[in-house]
Amino acid sequence: MKGKTNFDRYLDDQLRDPAFAARFKDAGEAWDVAMQITALRKEAGLSQRELAKRVGTSQQQISRLESPGYEGHSLSMLRRVAQVMGASVRVQIERGRGKGKPAVAENDVAYQRKR
Repeated sequence: MKGKTNFDRYLDDQLRDPAFAARFKDAGEAWDVAMQITALRKEAGLSQRELAKRVGTSQQQISRLESPGYEGHSLSMLRRVAQVMGASVRVQIERGRGKGKPAVAENDVAYQRKR
């Protein structure tokens, strides 16, 4: 098996910076969305233009959705694209390990029962 390349060592070093690691993770998520949309479209045998027509948008918008650097995805657009291709959208939000109590929409409040 090959040893690490200079790039691998560089990336390992950069990933020690929490800000860089967060940006790198975000970029990976955008890449995953783009690749999934592209794969579904190709599997359906559609061009970007054909998919756009069925979704009711422009070919340029489909191109943006398939771009790994694009981060302006809306849930409604992803649903429309998925529906046209017989797929569905699932969003999963995960808490990082050891990040405290479950999230709530308000601070801890002591509620009293009505009598």
